[in-house]
Amino acid sequence: MLVLAQPLWLLLTPLLLAALWLAARRSADEGESGSTRMLLVHPDLSPLPEENNAPAVSSRWPLALNGGALLLLVLALAQPQRIGELIPEAPEGREIVMLIDTSKTMSIDDFELDGQRVERLAVLKGVVSRFVEAREGDRFGVIVFGSTAATMVPPSFDRDLVTGMIRQVQVGIAGDNTALGDAIGLALKNLRERQALRPALILFSDNTDNTAGDLTPGEAVELAKRMGVAIYTVQVGSDLFAEGRAPAASEAAAEPGMQQIASLSGGRFYRADSSSALQKVVADIGQLEQTITRPSTRRAVEEWYGALLLLAACLFSAARLLQIRRMAA
Repeated sequence: MLVLAQPLWLLLTPLLLAALWLAARRSADEGESGSTRMLLVHPDLSPLPEENNAPAVSSRWPLALNGGALLLLVLALAQPQRIGELIPEAPEGREIVMLIDTSKTMSIDDFELDGQRVERLAVLKGVVSRFVEAREGDRFGVIVFGSTAATMVPPSFDRDLVTGMIRQVQVGIAGDNTALGDAIGLALKNLRERQALRPALILFSDNTDNTAGDLTPGEAVELAKRMGVAIYTVQVGSDLFAEGRAPAASEAAAEPGMQQIASLSGGRFYRADSSSALQKVVADIGQLEQTITRPSTRRAVEEWYGALLLLAACLFSAARLLQIRRMAA
């Protein structure tokens, strides 16, 4: 569809046509009163026959070319445009921080991949990397935790950087224990500095108990609730030491485990004891934390004033060449 972005410039058209009409009338009057032929005279020669003198070039063509060029300039000022299809809007993504347990138990090879036994952490890194690569528009951060918690990547749109750092995660990089509270607190600190996008935390661990750190899971959950941050907790693998073990009543009442952390913060708790189960868990979290795609409101615009200016320049040049020829004739 063709439109004019500045149609008011077309109001100059009647004035321009009037000026061209007056110029044409004046040129016609001059042509009638003046000689249209040139007579070459030499003091020592007789005048040449009149029929051998060259006729002058008509002044109408330069006037017509200049007039056409001026009309094209007015049309270029009106800014003709071709309006194309709607431009898809970029999705408004989430701000997601992933907390990866690197304690010693993450080296247990109770997962199976392509018929071979694989460590829990190796499978987790592959699944998480694919999750990041598929989420365009999101900001991802990575925190590793063991006895301590450390930020591998603050929330970033650079998905290549995030996946590259995830591949560098190794068992024991942050110690052998499980500091759940410190990991959540550090993740919330990263989010507190960047509140532009809706945040969420995904906690991957094979240990449901907090065995290290200064911040308790209860304190971390209270902070997450005040910030409105949902925590999705994923227990990777089965607890090999759960059978026959019961926590003390005081401990169970004092500190929430991974299931309670998710429930209290508004997230969900998952168990993943196989590669396929872990992939389904991550896919389900992706469905719950979808990116927001806003309706398209902009269209592709192709400007045409450049072609009109080029054509006007050509007409001006042609008119000038005719004027030079007329003067030389």
